[in-house]
Amino acid sequence: MNRIIRHSILLFVIFSCLDVVGQSKFSIPDRSVSRKVRFQLINNLIVIPVEVNGVDLSFVLDTGVSKPILFNLVNTDSLQIRNVETIFLRGLGAGGSIKALKSKHNVFKVGNAVNVNQDVYVVFDSAINFTPRLGIPVHGIIGYDVFKDFVVELNYSSKYIRFHRHEGFKYKDSDKWVTLPLTMNNKKPYMDANVSIDGEDIPVRLLIDTGGSDSLWLFEDSEKSIMPIQDKQFHDFLGKGLSGSVYGMRSKVNRFSIENFSLDNVNVAFPDSSSLSIARNYKARNGTIAGNMLKRFNYFFDYRNNKVQLRKNGNFKEPFHYNNSGITLEQRGVRVVREQVRNNNFDAYGSAQNDSAQNIDLSINYAYNLKPAYEIVELRESSNAKAAGLQIGDVIVSINNKPAHTLSLQEVNERFYDREGKLIRMKIERDKKQMSFQFRLDNVFKKKNPQNEGSK
Repeated sequence: MNRIIRHSILLFVIFSCLDVVGQSKFSIPDRSVSRKVRFQLINNLIVIPVEVNGVDLSFVLDTGVSKPILFNLVNTDSLQIRNVETIFLRGLGAGGSIKALKSKHNVFKVGNAVNVNQDVYVVFDSAINFTPRLGIPVHGIIGYDVFKDFVVELNYSSKYIRFHRHEGFKYKDSDKWVTLPLTMNNKKPYMDANVSIDGEDIPVRLLIDTGGSDSLWLFEDSEKSIMPIQDKQFHDFLGKGLSGSVYGMRSKVNRFSIENFSLDNVNVAFPDSSSLSIARNYKARNGTIAGNMLKRFNYFFDYRNNKVQLRKNGNFKEPFHYNNSGITLEQRGVRVVREQVRNNNFDAYGSAQNDSAQNIDLSINYAYNLKPAYEIVELRESSNAKAAGLQIGDVIVSINNKPAHTLSLQEVNERFYDREGKLIRMKIERDKKQMSFQFRLDNVFKKKNPQNEGSK
């Protein structure tokens, strides 16, 4: 399988509802040209390098957040947090608020753009952490502050961002590019689009959220006919919010359109109303356009002039798939793995043997190494995996005879987005015992009775 994970149930929208205020400005010294800032695209999320007070960190670039958030600071003891005060934050999810520190006058550097007076919020709750679900170290999120001072070029196809000064910037003059108005509300960008549900065309206003990994979220509204299609829906875990887990219905929209760009049979999620009290503060908002849709275009974002210019890229026609296993994994801690060590061929005097010499070595050497542990943290109740006997807390040892520790978390997850009916064989560790299971990937809409392949 040579495609990357096209989307994930991991919807990292956990701070999209924060509204904080501060005076700061990024600038490029010496009027030099902005450098490209290369990023990793993991589960449709943009991970960029950010230097904070002289320490190199990794942040998710999130257009849905108004101020930077720091977390996962266990291994960054050298980071100095300045001028702090205690506050409480609340976001998506049905839980309450969490404690955080507000820090002023920090130095942030992204590429060669520098801000010497940056506010940042520091969260010490271990549950607020991107790292376990992305499988790479991530220390925070940043959004509005790097978009407000420049025209920001966001190139998903070549995986870079670049900052352009407003003075002298010229929009692309080509029929391939479309310029659209942005609506800014509480320092967050919105665009207008259209969805077709059961044959009815519906105009929607959507938060542009690069910090979400799904395609679309829509808020149910019976008066506007924004509802899941009756025979194409299933209940699922949608992601984690600042205030707890988010659940809802997954479905399809027949068509999604932005100006003259249209896509058919698009994935959509309808989050439960209990998770949306903060998100609905902006009454004109109908939902969110997130990473699995956004990555199909390249952009120039101009917050100052309320504009965005976009064109489709090579990702545009990628099909929309769901996680047909019902399994959500996190990288939690490490496992001790025994690996065979290749013996070097030496003679009795410690000299390397030449190719013509025969050397018989009957010994087998092993080394014990620490490798990432991939643990099941969510399991869809209606899935074949659940019926086969897999449980939350199981640690994946191998998948289809491939040792899990030789794969990245993204590569393991990729197996779950394969075709309906594909047989998945998994060896897991539970209570220090290894067990084997197998099941077939579901069709999330057609399946009624789980196909129980059972344990082996």
